[in-house]
Amino acid sequence: MIAILDYGAGNLRSVQNTLAALGARYEIVRDAAGLARAEKIILPGVGHFGQMMRALDRMAAREVLIGRLTAGVPFLGICLGMQALFDSSAEAPDVKGLGIFPGAVERFPEGVRAPHMGWNELELRGDPALFHGLPKRPYVYFAHSYYVPESVAGDRAAAFVYYAVRYAAALESDNIFGVQFHTEKSGPLGQQVVKNFVG
Repeated sequence: MIAILDYGAGNLRSVQNTLAALGARYEIVRDAAGLARAEKIILPGVGHFGQMMRALDRMAAREVLIGRLTAGVPFLGICLGMQALFDSSAEAPDVKGLGIFPGAVERFPEGVRAPHMGWNELELRGDPALFHGLPKRPYVYFAHSYYVPESVAGDRAAAFVYYAVRYAAALESDNIFGVQFHTEKSGPLGQQVVKNFVG
């Protein structure tokens, strides 16, 4: 069973629609018990970093989620769900992230139009599993004001994009995957990314 973690603000319906179109078995979970029985976990991200992390704490889901990820359960974080993997974010500097990976998420530089909204071309690094069967320079849809710097992503970066700065558009590290773009707004290509994670 794939658990879609509902913290009260995620774009759940579009993720559900994608999984349903793929014929994948999923469940919306809103507590630690749901996470504990999940075979795979998707954390969709819409909203504010601080609000999301505080919601996970209210659900008593933070430690269970960290435990499941470190135990090897496949995880896909979408947009804010990817940013949650790091120690902190400039969006809410006083709020701790999951700390799966070290480093901080940053805001686009002063003077740059934010949020970054629209289609951009990715630069894939190597042959990442999430992008199997896709073009080498795929176009996907972004909507965000904060990003994972290239230096913070390090060897975990599976794809890059350029918008004012070059930053990580996707991450892969063992069982943990993340995408900064919105799979649900990226058409058949976005659906294929989710299919690759499901498979």
